[in-house]
This record gives sequence, structure tokens and C-alpha cells, in this order.
Amino acid sequence: MPGSDEMKTDESDDGATAADDRGADGSAAGRQAKPTWAQIRYLIRGIKEPGGKLPLFDDEGQEIDIRTIRSCVARGWAEPWFANPIKPTWLVCRLTPSGYKILGVDKSS
Repeated sequence: MPGSDEMKTDESDDGATAADDRGADGSAAGRQAKPTWAQIRYLIRGIKEPGGKLPLFDDEGQEIDIRTIRSCVARGWAEPWFANPIKPTWLVCRLTPSGYKILGVDKSS
């Protein structure tokens, strides 16, 4: 049957498959994988912001893809910060200590 030997994967916006998030034993240990370029671009913008606030929009004024935001939250690099009363569907996040660490920033000071 055509296409029967093709394997389907769950791909996120950053090209990672669901299997990429798991370690060899299928656990979540693989979640500390390297961030994709889209994730790095998103996370790096929080370094100089008060409290590590992450942006809702990119440098060109386009809304950050919610899949990028959610994947960073799922990996522990970002965390929801507060609910936006004007736009409740927007996910306002900030960097976590793991987020700073993955970017190579010492946040101890």
C-alpha cells in the first residue's frame, strides 16, 4: 500500500519531533535538549528585560508563535508570569533560572 511504510511524527514549529523531547528510556529527561533558533531568539529577548519578561512580539512587530512560547514553557526555560487583562489569550512569560542557564547567562547577581 503506498505510504504504508512512512512513519508519522508530531512536529512542532521548531522542527523537533515528540520523540526529541524524551530520553532514550522514553522519559522526559531529554527535555534539556538544546533550544532551536526560534526558541533562542525568543528567550534571548528576556535577558535585559526587568524580571526576565519575554516578548509577545518579535523585532518586526509580528506576534511570537504560541507554539514557540509553549515549547519553552514545556522545557522549563520560561514560565507564565501573569494574566494579561486586556488580551487574556496572550501568554505573558518570563525566563526561569533554567532559561538563563540554557542561554549561558549567570543570573546569580
